[in-house]
Amino acid sequence: MEKNNSKITVTSPLLPNLEEFSEMLRDIWSRKWITNNGEYHKRLEAALCEYLKVPYVSLFTNGTMPLITALQALNISGEVITTPYSFVATTHSLWWNGIKPVFVDVEPDTGNIDPAKIESAITKRTTAIMPVHMYGTPCKTKEIQKIADKYGLKVIYDAAHAFGVEVNGESVLNAGDLSTMSFHATKVYNTVEGGAMIMHDVETKRRIDYLKNFGFKNEVEVVAPGINSKMDEIRAAYGLLTLRRVDDAIEKRKAVANKYREHLRGVKGITCWSDVPGVRHNYSYFPILVDEEQYGMSRDALYEYMKSRNVMSRRYFYPLISSFAIYSGLESSDPRNLPVATEIANKVICLPMHHGLSDEDVARVLDCIVR
Repeated sequence: MEKNNSKITVTSPLLPNLEEFSEMLRDIWSRKWITNNGEYHKRLEAALCEYLKVPYVSLFTNGTMPLITALQALNISGEVITTPYSFVATTHSLWWNGIKPVFVDVEPDTGNIDPAKIESAITKRTTAIMPVHMYGTPCKTKEIQKIADKYGLKVIYDAAHAFGVEVNGESVLNAGDLSTMSFHATKVYNTVEGGAMIMHDVETKRRIDYLKNFGFKNEVEVVAPGINSKMDEIRAAYGLLTLRRVDDAIEKRKAVANKYREHLRGVKGITCWSDVPGVRHNYSYFPILVDEEQYGMSRDALYEYMKSRNVMSRRYFYPLISSFAIYSGLESSDPRNLPVATEIANKVICLPMHHGLSDEDVARVLDCIVR
């Protein structure tokens, strides 16, 4: 029998049932209302509030615009303390608002911002903290909030990886002043492109909804210098359907994660992060850390070897945001200030992780690593 050598992708989109989607499209076509807070948009916001256990949701056209808009909504300026270990959109949102990012180091066992490093980075110009729930593992939200309260700072969570994540039954999205989400095709839950913001009160939701629609309050009043970042009806309908399938997809991801951990546990030089007790994880990523000295192969060599065998992985998140030319000149970008983040970025590989992986796929991934 010929050996299977088809490409194993690092991720795969969760797609809706095509027939059900077609039915919704026919309804949208008949309504002739394809954007501007239509029926499906309203239904998806309500459905996400219920599923995510949050009071208010505002839908966006992608995951970057909620970050930019959150900073506008809370009138953030000056400096914001954040992590260098994330996707660049986290820091770019600060730049687009004329805010100086101040990077602090991360925890070695989660990749999340280290609360113990935050306080020493606070200056007279600091107005907020922007942590990231890395790979969907919750930040130490209570510790971060305690620091924020002490210094009168706002907290905006980049929760792009944290769809459906809960701590002791409470949504992690309820932490801080605002949380933002990404519904990009690569995420556990997607609307092709899309995103959302989570807020605690109706007044804030109203302001956010104005800001994402040019600042219009009604036909003749503009109350803020807003932008256009609304989600359309087609993607909202898509999102309603993928929401029906996301729990099953998360369970399949969990099964893959368990198989990876089981077979990699004894491999010298390979570290897998563990699930956190009391947390409902979504298994959005499966990072491993490669210790070249112990494993006998560098991270980059393993990455290329896997690719040669048609197994795609990603070095999420390498290099650090702080190392990019636009941010490397900042005082806080000095690698000596970020030893843990630097080490993780130089060792990490995210293995294929999605609902469509078969047992054979998982075996092929493991065969690349277990030698």
